[in-house]
Amino acid sequence: MTTTLSGSATALDQHRERNTDQEVLETLRKRIADAGVEYLYYQSVTVTGRVVGKVVPAEQLTRNAEKGVQMHRTVMADFQVTRDGTLLGGGAEAAEFTAVPDLDTFAVLPWDPSVGRFFCRLYEPDHRPEVGGRPLATDPRGNLRRLHEAFTERTGLELRSGCEPEMTWTGPGLEVHARPDSSPAYRLDLLERSRPIYQKVIGYAKAMGFSMIEGDYEDPGQVELNWMFDHADLTADRLITYRQICRQVARELGVTASFMPKPATGMMGNGCHHNISLWCGDENVFAEPGRRELHLTELGRHALGGILTHAAASMAVMGPTVNSYKRYWDSGQFAPARINWGMDNKTCTVRLSANGRLEVKLPDAMVNPYLSHAVLIAAMADGLENRIDPGEPQQGSSYDAQDRFTRLPLNLGEALELFVADDVIRDALGAETVELYHAYKSDEWARFCGHVTDWEHMMYKEDTP
Repeated sequence: MTTTLSGSATALDQHRERNTDQEVLETLRKRIADAGVEYLYYQSVTVTGRVVGKVVPAEQLTRNAEKGVQMHRTVMADFQVTRDGTLLGGGAEAAEFTAVPDLDTFAVLPWDPSVGRFFCRLYEPDHRPEVGGRPLATDPRGNLRRLHEAFTERTGLELRSGCEPEMTWTGPGLEVHARPDSSPAYRLDLLERSRPIYQKVIGYAKAMGFSMIEGDYEDPGQVELNWMFDHADLTADRLITYRQICRQVARELGVTASFMPKPATGMMGNGCHHNISLWCGDENVFAEPGRRELHLTELGRHALGGILTHAAASMAVMGPTVNSYKRYWDSGQFAPARINWGMDNKTCTVRLSANGRLEVKLPDAMVNPYLSHAVLIAAMADGLENRIDPGEPQQGSSYDAQDRFTRLPLNLGEALELFVADDVIRDALGAETVELYHAYKSDEWARFCGHVTDWEHMMYKEDTP
């Protein structure tokens, strides 16, 4: 039996109330019993994209659906301690937060049907003065949902997206001996060598509700498997789930699955291109019905103008690691070098492809999809509101072109400076998330700058006199 909430009900109260729906709970109990689920993961995603959570016996479903689970808030920065000894996110004395499951995200783990999982949204606990029951400001998943809902309410539009998660698999039997200065991309014998990997990954993904569509072999050890585009919130959840699936497959096969953006010098980088479009009901407003040639509507051009305007400042999100920027230094390897756009031009930052889709090529394989989609929504909203002109499409290669927009930052340090200076991005992610993310990544950059690498030994160890 549900209760009527007062006008002062908090966001946490409202989520708990939704989770007391007896029809929904009874359906869940039946699914859990029929699948033989004995344990449930209540999982959340940190600002860096790491999955964290707790395991609870399945018989506690009703209790946890309403009460959630508690975790220490510094987990949102991966319990990271900075070089000066500061525990990011508030220190050891910081309050816990409440993680409440979204019941419609329940799934059974196909590799072990005794375990199920929920994604959670995060809240300040009831007892905290003034803020109790509010959404946790540093919850990237919850923030994307709120931001997207507000965008749809203002404009009548929703963001749909599909991701292209490239990654590198290494281990026994996966070695590749390629011809010098030649790519092994699309070689079916190498895809066949990866058959145990793609079969398990695709099988597990389909069992967890993905509509898998295609995949290919692209560089030594690099496999890309794609699924159907959808509402951006669902795509973000699925990308996180896909990474978890790949880790499980690697454990089962005794190989390594890596999402490192640039695995080695001279190798192709691991990107995670975002293919995006804005929809009003069943209509893609980037495309005009009946036109077959590549084109972009005026509304689409303004959204694109916003993306390009904020592209440089978004790089700390799209390329979130020190290693990310090695991907942009190797020209000719399909990673963007200039902020521009083109018609089916793979050298551009944004490529207009078939069916009125914008392929944003900045995100790499370690991107946090909740942050990246939030940034894209905010950038497009700015473009729509201010009717930003993206200019003419790039003709020919971008690698020798002139900059029209702010140039891409060349390292994480430069990217972080642009990130905190952009009001549109700050407003999209919220001050607390920006502050926490900036502190985490600034410490990462400082650690790298102070670290002596193998390259330095190779260059300088015996260079003088």
